[in-house]
Amino acid sequence: MGDQDYELFIEQIKKRTKIDLGQYKETQMKRRLTTLRQKHGFQTFASYMDALVRDQAFMDEFLDRMTINVSEFWRNPNRWEMLEKRFLPEMFADNSRISIWSAACSTGDEPYTTAMILDKMGKLDRTTITATDLDHNVLSKAQGGLYHERSVRDVPSVYRERYFTADGDAYAVDERIKRAIRFKQHNLLYDPFGGPYDLIICRNVMIYFTEDAKHGLYQRFSNALKPGGILFVGSTEQIFTPQQYQFETVETFFYRKMNNAT
Repeated sequence: MGDQDYELFIEQIKKRTKIDLGQYKETQMKRRLTTLRQKHGFQTFASYMDALVRDQAFMDEFLDRMTINVSEFWRNPNRWEMLEKRFLPEMFADNSRISIWSAACSTGDEPYTTAMILDKMGKLDRTTITATDLDHNVLSKAQGGLYHERSVRDVPSVYRERYFTADGDAYAVDERIKRAIRFKQHNLLYDPFGGPYDLIICRNVMIYFTEDAKHGLYQRFSNALKPGGILFVGSTEQIFTPQQYQFETVETFFYRKMNNAT
């Protein structure tokens, strides 16, 4: 009964929201959502689904819980330094303008980090940055550009002084940096990827998907990159056979689309 209850819930969510929970690791997702529905006193996923349909607040909470919004500025700082010192200069050596996609951007920490680095390099006006997430609530937070101390703890002092303003116990992102990013809602498992991009940043998200879902996403990321373009992933998301996606490993957690890829 329990499995049928959850399987029907998956089907109904997919029809209503185009979110395919079947592409997420079942044990983790089912446990997370079971805790959520029980918190509100729903004994079954069927009764919880009825509540989601009736009450937008429940639906917003559901979306927030399943999208796992964990992010911070300069997460794994040495990787961002590699982006700044090596890969972005290489891109501008070959292009007058570059296009960047921050996928599953959560509250915007990663696209803002990217924009600040580009501005310090004097290249922000030669860059298009698109940042997307499934959850419209976190996108609203991202567009607001206001962050708690814990989010900015790894920001180098030169950046913190230049691009943040203290606002009570929070920090506000400089308005010019905010204007440089186009935020929009996007479903990684359903919506077109667009492109071609010079750089795709998708970090600490793939670990929640099944192996089949990962395979499809890595191939679609590759298809959305220009030859020579870079995919920047999270510290727990090493691609063990990058060649099958027309990638080559060029640095830890950086993968370049092969120039001969079609």
